[in-house]
Amino acid sequence: MKAMSQYIDIHPENPQARLINKVVDRLRDGGLIAYPTDSGYALACMVGNKEGMDRIRAIRQLNDKHNFTLMCSNFSQVGPVAIVGNTAFRLIKRLTPGPYTFILKGTKEVPRMTLNPKKHTLGIRIPDYPIAQSLVEALGEPLLSSTFIRPGEEEPETSGWEIHDELGHLIDIVIEGPVASTEPTTVIDLTEDVPEVLRQGAGDTSTI
Repeated sequence: MKAMSQYIDIHPENPQARLINKVVDRLRDGGLIAYPTDSGYALACMVGNKEGMDRIRAIRQLNDKHNFTLMCSNFSQVGPVAIVGNTAFRLIKRLTPGPYTFILKGTKEVPRMTLNPKKHTLGIRIPDYPIAQSLVEALGEPLLSSTFIRPGEEEPETSGWEIHDELGHLIDIVIEGPVASTEPTTVIDLTEDVPEVLRQGAGDTSTI
């Protein structure tokens, strides 16, 4: 029987650096975390952590065609990991930070196992949420993430306490913090010249 996860309550507006660093240390040690974002909870591990990716797939019951998302603290973290054309650049700049996931082709910097096996794509996020931002900033590189939607559900998880209580044995750290929206992100495919909305979620798409 695996031990229960650590349950860490982090301030949603002024995240405590000591607690953020504790989470980052666990991520660097191969850990899997559940954390709040501007659109529900997400599961995350370090890029290149194969076991962490397998654990996310197992919890969410995903196949290998799932687009994992790289959570970035700002646009400068996007360039090394994704191929961004002019149209995509302008759109991402306009909509971020915010509850959007952009599907882009990955660069050679990204481990192949992180990319969609057929399309070589991945999701990119720049969240508008202090806890998520602080985590990625402290990590110093994008965080491999996946919206925490349980099998058979449409909406992401919104309660850290419930995650800890019901699924704590599958996760190393659960961060408590209110989510900014209970809807999942809006997903926009930017692999072609014309942006395509694949999933309408928390982000407004009226101007796309």
